[in-house]
Amino acid sequence: MAVDVEGLYVKYGPMVLRRCRGLLKQEERALDALQDVFVQVIRLQEKLEDRGLSSLLYTMATNICLNIIRKEVKQPQTWEDEILQEIAGVDDHTDRSIARHLTDEFFKGDLASSRTLAVLYFVDGLTLEEAAAAVGMSVSGIRKRLTKIKERGKALREAVL
Repeated sequence: MAVDVEGLYVKYGPMVLRRCRGLLKQEERALDALQDVFVQVIRLQEKLEDRGLSSLLYTMATNICLNIIRKEVKQPQTWEDEILQEIAGVDDHTDRSIARHLTDEFFKGDLASSRTLAVLYFVDGLTLEEAAAAVGMSVSGIRKRLTKIKERGKALREAVL
């Protein structure tokens, strides 16, 4: 049974647009990515089931935005943007495996929610309060985890450079 694409757009379009804005940092590019997400939904509407669609749309938006970032030939503005572009620029299977392994090693010993927190705060740009609400933790707990992640990232960056 086909999903109601218009209903999905009304219900989840703002969420998808926020995700695209957070990753692409430009309104026009974010709107293009939003359109690409729903073009894919139209193509797949006969195969989609009406459950768990918010997660699917969020993932589709992320993948489309990362593909856009990969195709761009611009200089990163911050080291966080540089890291995001490096991850997005991984093209072949071997490089993806290496990137996945490095990410796994970076978060080794952390709770699974630490990786989620890092994405919510550093990539999506959520505030401490918003990230805390998203994962069901206190703001002070979020602050402590993010401080550890920042320190580890800084140490890794210094070791590499």
